[in-house]
Amino acid sequence: MTIHKYISEVKLIDHNQQIIFDYLSNFENLSEYLNSGLIEKITKQIPQVKISDFESDSDSCRFKITGMGLAEIRIVNREPHKTIKVESSGGLPLSITFWIQLLPVSAFQTKMRLTLHADMNMMIKMMAGDKLQEGINHLAERLSKLPYK
Repeated sequence: MTIHKYISEVKLIDHNQQIIFDYLSNFENLSEYLNSGLIEKITKQIPQVKISDFESDSDSCRFKITGMGLAEIRIVNREPHKTIKVESSGGLPLSITFWIQLLPVSAFQTKMRLTLHADMNMMIKMMAGDKLQEGINHLAERLSKLPYK
């Protein structure tokens, strides 16, 4: 197993850094968004992957992936207003850690970048490497469009 690094494009969000951090660092905020259609979009794009039984609390979210079992991602570190570190456990064919990095541009604009470290063997990298890069960019795009409150 080898760790492979994927970095998203930098996204500019028209909101205050603290508001974005507070929203993204609480998985309960993302639960409504994910249950409102994102999970269905993922399963349509990758028909062999079915996600069900999604649930979350402020620090983690859990869901079942058909054929893989229960997966969980958990916030393991918060550096207020700057960084949120998330790790996976169980149910996934690879171990992932990713960071959401926030940098203020002005009082009402923030740059965001995601960095993903995936611990996987070469076979999985050959099959999923391009999809992971595409996925991290897609996730950054989706997070930049959330209705931050």
